[in-house]
Amino acid sequence: METEKCIVLKHIYKNFGEHQVLKDVSIEVPYGAIYGMLGPSGCGKTTTVKIIAGISEATSGDVLVVNEKMPNLELMGKVGYMAQSDALYGDLTARQNLEFFGQLYGIENVKLKLRIEEVIKVVNLYKDLDKAVSDFSGGMKRRLSLAMTILHEPKVLILDEPTVGIDPLLRKNIWNELYKMTESGVTILVTTHVMDEAEKCTHLSMMREGKLLATGTPAEIQVKAGAQNLEEAFVYFSSMDEEDEGQ
Repeated sequence: METEKCIVLKHIYKNFGEHQVLKDVSIEVPYGAIYGMLGPSGCGKTTTVKIIAGISEATSGDVLVVNEKMPNLELMGKVGYMAQSDALYGDLTARQNLEFFGQLYGIENVKLKLRIEEVIKVVNLYKDLDKAVSDFSGGMKRRLSLAMTILHEPKVLILDEPTVGIDPLLRKNIWNELYKMTESGVTILVTTHVMDEAEKCTHLSMMREGKLLATGTPAEIQVKAGAQNLEEAFVYFSSMDEEDEGQ
């Protein structure tokens, strides 16, 4: 029996005017997976995850998240979305930012205090909790954005380039936390252009110029390409795609 999927995209196309950004993108994300979307900047990863999060609508095709069609306002409380740009209030402290967003999510005060303690430890910002966000570095802002994304304990977590600007040791710790979340039933979709992060994913899609090149586990993709690593596999599938376009 086929495993039920948490996220399903069926033949997604997205146009901005006459420019086609996504071309027949279909993916299936199992429950409890860390599903990576790997590709260079401008390949369509961000557009894809915005459509999944319900922030943008596809020109055509179907999007299902936990068996519900997106966009769907009722699902927003179950989905955590971390954009590439940090949506933070610079004149507030980290704690005040978390309190504000926690109240928007309707988290009761006692629980909110506990959750703030928990998420701030995940991103190692405990010492900076009462510092103004305007004084944060870019990496610190990314970490706070991640804390805010997981604050309401979403069942689906969508992270767009979440570890850009974060030092390698903390990046490792964050990935460990992501694995722990999947063990408790959270499904995670993460975009990246970094090969070693792609290798950490349980499932993976490779994208280039709005199209999927390959899907599967990282190991399966390498085997399909006859490659020693994911970088070689990406080059292989990109060259195959160019050949198909040239025919």
